Amino acid sequence: MSTQPVWIIPQKPTDLAEKQLLTAILDGSFPIGGSLPPERELAQALGITRPTLREALQRLARDGWIQIRQGKSTIVSDFWKEGNLVMLNALSQQPGVLTQNFVPHLLEVRAALAPAYTRLAFSLVSEELVKLLETYLDLPDTPNAYAQADQELHHLLTLLSGNPIFALIYNGFRQLSYQAGLQYFANSEARRYSRDYYQGLLEDARHKDSESAAKRTEKVMQDSIVFWQEIQSQKRV
Repeated sequence: MSTQPVWIIPQKPTDLAEKQLLTAILDGSFPIGGSLPPERELAQALGITRPTLREALQRLARDGWIQIRQGKSTIVSDFWKEGNLVMLNALSQQPGVLTQNFVPHLLEVRAALAPAYTRLAFSLVSEELVKLLETYLDLPDTPNAYAQADQELHHLLTLLSGNPIFALIYNGFRQLSYQAGLQYFANSEARRYSRDYYQGLLEDARHKDSESAAKRTEKVMQDSIVFWQEIQSQKRV
């Protein structure tokens, strides 16, 4: 029986140039507030034509990474202060550039938002939510399974909240949250704690108790920040 070949689609020069430039920005090769090299020099270094470079630069400017100034050098924007949710997806592809405090900051954002969208979702609790939580009773005891389950649950909660802004915000850092979850759930105690949380949420869903679900989520979110810090402290010992 014949098999279908696996085709490798090469990246377009513009896509590759954009990725290389973004990596250089994120790793500090092109620091915040600094100027990019002249177009001719930069195009030559990347091995691309100047029109291709200009297209890549326009994309980066559109997303807020750089500022193209007519008649002046292009400078790197302070994306930590002036950035937006779109940039979180790019940051998720460059975990090495994130500071040690970034994950706790991310967890603090989740702790602020999760109780609110959980309360709304549980006030409109659906069979879809109950069915999802029932599958969590038999989750494989692995970091990947729990990290994936965590993402699916919170994504569904934002959707069921009835407020689409919650979903847009959550989607902005969903990949980063998943990557942090792989480290967090590598700890068996973290998995056990979350398993108890999911079971509690299932009871809340069956009883349509939105207040209990919100309070339970608030506690778990706050505890996760402390637990993450303990995990990082153990790694440094």
